[in-house]
Amino acid sequence: MCGTERSSHSIACLSNGSRANLPVIDLDPGNPAVFEEYWRRMGDKCRVDIPGCDLMSYKAPTGNVCWFLLPELEEAIRRLHRAVGNAVVDERHLVVGTGSTQVFQAALYALSTPASHKPIHVVSAAPYYSSYPEETDFLCSRLYKWGGDAKEYDAEKSGAFIEVVNSPNNPDGCMRQSVVNASQGKLIHDFAYYWPQFTPINSPADHDLMYFTFSKCTGHAGSRIGWALVKDREVAVKMTKYIELNTLGVSKDSQFRTAKIIKLLCNDYQKIGLNSSNNFFEYGNRVMAKRWKNLRDVIGRSDVFSLPTFERQYCCFLGRPSRPYPAFAWLKCKEEIEDCGSFLRGYNIEGRHGKRFGADAKYLRISMLSSDDVFYDFLDRLSAIQTFQQ
Repeated sequence: MCGTERSSHSIACLSNGSRANLPVIDLDPGNPAVFEEYWRRMGDKCRVDIPGCDLMSYKAPTGNVCWFLLPELEEAIRRLHRAVGNAVVDERHLVVGTGSTQVFQAALYALSTPASHKPIHVVSAAPYYSSYPEETDFLCSRLYKWGGDAKEYDAEKSGAFIEVVNSPNNPDGCMRQSVVNASQGKLIHDFAYYWPQFTPINSPADHDLMYFTFSKCTGHAGSRIGWALVKDREVAVKMTKYIELNTLGVSKDSQFRTAKIIKLLCNDYQKIGLNSSNNFFEYGNRVMAKRWKNLRDVIGRSDVFSLPTFERQYCCFLGRPSRPYPAFAWLKCKEEIEDCGSFLRGYNIEGRHGKRFGADAKYLRISMLSSDDVFYDFLDRLSAIQTFQQ
C-alpha cells in the first residue's frame, strides 16, 4: 500500500550564487553501482576463464525451445527462483534475451502475432515505466503500438490489448496487479525488481509470461542478460524466433558469466543461509534500508518534498518483516512548485521527469542505485534546500 509522507521542518538554504558552482548530480539512470562494494569483496570467486575454443557455436547443447540458452544458465536461473521463492518455474519455458529490453520486445511480438487489421494497443497503469512507450513505438510496428494509461483504457471501445504489469512498479515502488478487466487482453508481468533487496517476497509469482533481469537481480547491468518464464510453448517459440532474427541468439560469454554468479549466490545461501555478510540479498536489503532511512531523514527536515510510504510486510525469503526499499524514489514537490525537475535542476540535480511516466510534473524519479559518493552528495545538497524560492 502506498501513501504520502509529508515533510515538516526546515534547515539552511543554498544561495543562488552558490548553486551555479555545484557539479551536476545525475540520478536519472538506474545504473546499479550500489552493489559494487559487495562484488569487489567477492574477489576472484566470480572470475570466468573461457578458452578460445569454447562457446564458439550459435547453438547451445540443449533441446530447449530457446535453442541458444546454455544448460548451466537455465539450471542456475531455475535454482535461483526456487531459493528466493519469487517465481514459479515448474512447467515454464525459459527464454533468455539481451537484457529485459529485448525480452520485452520479444514478448510484444509473440503476443501480437498473427497480425490483425490494426495494431494491438500496449498499455500500462500510470505512473508506468518511462521506457515502455518508446520501446513499444520505436520500430513503428504494424503489430502493436503504445496505448497509454491502462487505467483509462476502454477495452470495449478500443478492442484487444496487451497490458504490462510492472511490480514492484518503476517509478513508485508499489506492488501492482492488472487493471483492465477484459477477456480480450493479454498480460506481460515485468518483475525486474521483485527481489528481496527491493521488496518483501510474499509468494512465488505465478503468471503466464513473467520476465526478470540480471542487472537488477545482482547489479551486473553490463552483462545484458534478461529472461522470461513462459507458460505457453507457442509464445516461447515466437519469443525465441524474435531474438533469433534480432540478434541470432544471446552472447554465450555473458550467459556463462551470469550462470557462475548465480551459482555462487545459491551455493552461499545453501551453505550459510542468511546469517552472513556474504549473503547477497541480505546485504542488498541492508544497504537499501540504510539509504532509504537517510533519505527519509533528510525529507523529514524539509518543507519542500514528500515521498511514498510503504507498509512493513513479512518477507518469506528473509524470514522476517521488512519494508519495501525501491530502487527509485518517487519524489514529489510541494504544491507551489509546478515542475519538480526544473526546480531541482536549479541545484544541479538531475532526475527523470514525472511526465515521462505519464504522471504530473510535480514528480521526479530519483535513482537510489548510484555509487555512495554520488548518493551522499545528493543527500547533502537536498538537505540544504530549505524552502521554495521564486
